[in-house]
Amino acid sequence: MNVAIITGAGSGIGRAVALRLADDGYNVVVNDYNAGAAQAVAEQIGAAACPVQGDVSDEQDVARMIETCTETFGPPTHMVNNAGHVHQARFTDLKISDFDRMIAVHLRGVFLCCHAVLPAMLARGEGVIVNMASQLGQIGGTELVHYSAAKAGIIGLTKALAREVSDKGVRVNAVAPGPVNTPLVRALSQDWQDAKAAELPLGRFGEPEEVAGTVAFLCSKDAALFVGQTLCPNSGDVML
Repeated sequence: MNVAIITGAGSGIGRAVALRLADDGYNVVVNDYNAGAAQAVAEQIGAAACPVQGDVSDEQDVARMIETCTETFGPPTHMVNNAGHVHQARFTDLKISDFDRMIAVHLRGVFLCCHAVLPAMLARGEGVIVNMASQLGQIGGTELVHYSAAKAGIIGLTKALAREVSDKGVRVNAVAPGPVNTPLVRALSQDWQDAKAAELPLGRFGEPEEVAGTVAFLCSKDAALFVGQTLCPNSGDVML
């Protein structure tokens, strides 16, 4: 049985991923910083889901998440590092605490979760990790220097980790969405949203379910040859 942990699954892309993987037959651990949001998504899924509140930047919270998963469904076979945080400001207005929190949630969070699930995956000789990056980690974003830096770090971590563990049966890849209709994007200024929408060849933001399909593919055996890759459901914002 496939067992997936999805962080930041109380809303947006994470919620869509949890619902999609549950539909695909996975048991899912729904993690979110907001306990009520995690509970609501888990209840929507039913017996195949377990909610776990926790901050991915906190080592003890991550350890508890893995422990809860193992006790409920067994060791995780799939790890989807999706938890995110957004804050908008010009670089000269950024506080050090703003930068530190952004790196903690995104880059430290991915590191801690990968570090926690890998031992069991390596012992088993198989596993899948999908890290949620962003197209802004590839091209940068005005008033989002700290966010762009964190997401670029996730892409680099994904590539390097894939080189270390792919020959041991663990596939590590990333997804770099463009702007998606989620609470995080809606928290940005309307001016930013309007300007970004005007840049997109597709002419619209994505929907969480469209990104979830990409994650589901990377989690599946159909993606067996994908190693250290960054897939880009981004409305044409970045063309590689």
